[in-house]
Amino acid sequence: MVALADGGDVVEMDDVLMARARSIRDTHYGPRITYSPKVFIPVTQLCRDVCHYCTFAKTPSQLSALYLDMEQIIATVQEGARAGCREVLLTLGEKPERRYRAAREWLQTAGFDSTVDYVAAVAQRVLDETGLLPHVNAGTLSRSELQTLRPVAASMGVMLESGAHRLTERGGPHFGSPDKKPFRRWLTLARAGALRVPMTTGLLVGIGETREERVKDLQGIARLHRRYGHIQEVIIQNFCAKPGTLMADAQDAALSELLWTIAQARVILPTDVSVQAPPNLSPGQLGRLIEAGINDWGGVSPVTPDYVNPEAPWPSLSALRMATAEQHKHLLARLTVYPQYLAAPQWLDRGVRRHALEWADAEGLVRDDSWRAGVSERPPQP
Repeated sequence: MVALADGGDVVEMDDVLMARARSIRDTHYGPRITYSPKVFIPVTQLCRDVCHYCTFAKTPSQLSALYLDMEQIIATVQEGARAGCREVLLTLGEKPERRYRAAREWLQTAGFDSTVDYVAAVAQRVLDETGLLPHVNAGTLSRSELQTLRPVAASMGVMLESGAHRLTERGGPHFGSPDKKPFRRWLTLARAGALRVPMTTGLLVGIGETREERVKDLQGIARLHRRYGHIQEVIIQNFCAKPGTLMADAQDAALSELLWTIAQARVILPTDVSVQAPPNLSPGQLGRLIEAGINDWGGVSPVTPDYVNPEAPWPSLSALRMATAEQHKHLLARLTVYPQYLAAPQWLDRGVRRHALEWADAEGLVRDDSWRAGVSERPPQP
């Protein structure tokens, strides 16, 4: 097969492409494969978009609570802290108050002007009461919304999914989803770069896009990172059809397409951008993902499910460690903010950075012990 690479190079065989990706990965990252121990908090499943493959978004009548209660969130986060989690993933539907009166009324009653304001308040309490680090996945955001969230977030994320505008047209998976218009996703990424927000983005493979479109998207992400330096990681996620959706009968993304795209990402993206693939979406194929060039598994939770893909449980850490070791790699826990961003003060609000440093070892990864100055009663024993 013919594969496009950065700078217009042509790689003629997929196995050659993957070998090149592995070489780049191994040169820069050595034997390490990282992951982030996290708590997954679905702040609200209300969403104004209607993506044709999604089961996360719900209508008000489908939910017992429109937004998770703050106390419930903190209790779950504290459970995660006891289990060794250091990241709190705050995920939500996009701008539900623009679609649902019930969402507007809930926010007004709770004393918030918007969903973003509520998320910011949640993140602040998480920091204040647990010290765990919020990663906010709130979709497309304006400059002012990013400025609201930046002081309480260690990192943020918005999946590009696909830059192909045609997928938003009638018959496409993003038809009827205004926030999935590619220019809105690109704008959010650019605004985050200008504000020095460490960001996650990524592609969703197998929703109707072509290989050439994926390459174009990866090249666009690379250009943004070269301008702003803010893309921590790029997720290459495989589409999995879900019952009850408009795409329930669509074919799952082929493993070959996932591996090809992972390898292209490693070849095209700057080496300081991590390439990640979710381990719960490719059971039995974790070794192949490593062979394709990933250096990170993303967030894995010992206490909460993947609410976006509830049918796909996380692998246990022992299973993940074993699969990683079988490829002669070492599994290491990291924070939601990567070491190079933690080391440079301009990337984090002072309060967030203080908490992050308390969890970090000398390399900026997760410390082996959970002792924190001023919080824990006794320091770790040598």
